[in-house]
Amino acid sequence: MHNVRRVPKEEIQAKRDREKSLIVEYLTLSDSVLARKKAHDWSRDAFDQTQHLLERNPEFYTIWNYRRNILLNGIFPQSTPEEVNKLLADELVMTMAALREHPKVYWIWNHRGWCLENIPDGPEVDGAPSLQWRRTTWKKELAVVEKMLDADARNFHAWNYRRYCLASMPDQRPLATELAYTTRKISASFSNFSAWHQRSKIYSALWNAGELDPVKSREEEFDLVHNALFTDPDDQSAWIYHRWLIGSGENEDQLRHEIAIIEELLVQLSSRVYGIFGILQSTIAEELLSRR
Repeated sequence: MHNVRRVPKEEIQAKRDREKSLIVEYLTLSDSVLARKKAHDWSRDAFDQTQHLLERNPEFYTIWNYRRNILLNGIFPQSTPEEVNKLLADELVMTMAALREHPKVYWIWNHRGWCLENIPDGPEVDGAPSLQWRRTTWKKELAVVEKMLDADARNFHAWNYRRYCLASMPDQRPLATELAYTTRKISASFSNFSAWHQRSKIYSALWNAGELDPVKSREEEFDLVHNALFTDPDDQSAWIYHRWLIGSGENEDQLRHEIAIIEELLVQLSSRVYGIFGILQSTIAEELLSRR
């Protein structure tokens, strides 16, 4: 073909040689680390080797497990609480660097969670643990997750990890605060399915705790969903959430109102083929009514 650079054979061979060298290097390192694991080597040198290997292959979950066992069996027993806290802080820095390159690798998120669970309480105050280190670290971690979601608002690994953090923090965050967070995320993008899903979790918790009236709050929530449906009727995220809000259809007046809203939207979509979600939703609502 014209204007296509022909790569010299020497250049192709040099590239192959480099790739072969990297493969040999990786396999040699992998064999060495696995041999140390089999020998129950809990040394600092083995610990450093696991990092070199995980930097090359962060999905090697066996090595993540081995790294934790080295900490538990070799390094932590010889360390003061202050040193353990520093070691785990360094682990969080290391995994943060890994997440920047591989934000959707489960095993990195998993290791961060393990680190947080093993943070020491903190220096004693008046003879009692202060929880200073744990509080500070968990608070920082929630801020880290928010930055990750700012970079990629639909990263479901980050959303799952956020739920884990919220459930595990020493100082529980008010559910209303998290509800406001999902409002900001949804307002930024109605197609953020993960934010809608998180919102359903928060509402369920608030209803179960008796902190919100399910009937009244549902009515207010339908207003938000209607805004999303009329703004971007082609996106399924708000439709799925709308179906969740309808539930089993015990509120007949609400069902009839929603059917009318959807039919109004379908009139606006009459010249388009993308009204399938609305048609389906209206059909579901009518079926629920017929079962009453």
